[in-house]
Amino acid sequence: MSLPDKNEIFPLPHYKRLCFLKNIIKNPNIIVGDYTYYDDFEDVYNFEKNVKYHFDFVGDKLIIGKFCMIASDVTFIMNGANHLSEAISSFPFAIFGGDWQEAMKNKSYPNKGDTIIGNDVWLGHKATIMPGVKIGHGAIIASKAVVTKDVEPYSIVGGNPAKLIRKRFKPNEIEKLLELKWWDWDIQKITENLHLLTDKNLPAND
Repeated sequence: MSLPDKNEIFPLPHYKRLCFLKNIIKNPNIIVGDYTYYDDFEDVYNFEKNVKYHFDFVGDKLIIGKFCMIASDVTFIMNGANHLSEAISSFPFAIFGGDWQEAMKNKSYPNKGDTIIGNDVWLGHKATIMPGVKIGHGAIIASKAVVTKDVEPYSIVGGNPAKLIRKRFKPNEIEKLLELKWWDWDIQKITENLHLLTDKNLPAND
């Protein structure tokens, strides 16, 4: 078999604007699955620059599954961007130190947890994913969408804030696909079943 090498940075010969993302990530709090690719109009190394407010001391993670498709200028806003929203002021006094350093004593800034992108997710050009959002397997996020809430598996969402456009499959078909978990198959089995995975008819669950 002649298979794409999941450990190759640039899997397309003579094309340096698409990479298998996990092979260029330096930040240990960004975790990416096999075969997920990132395409950038300028430089694939822009990806980590587009993960905003991702401070080590916050400790939140960006977790992206296998076989995802991430377009240029997709932005992830992480929990370091959060300010107090229920206090009288949302200004972050404590970060400036001095007489203000105790402003957050016995308090904490909002933290919505890890941002988790499932497997086989397509993130369109200039989509923005807000902190703590969880996007289900097989979802499609439209170009320039701002995703503020969790997205169910095999949903297509778009707009600002992003709303459901439609489901990709019927409920019973989605259930079957989630049981199938094709992205966890051995790569040879995936290769042998490409004709099914690229078809509209669901493959058998075996």
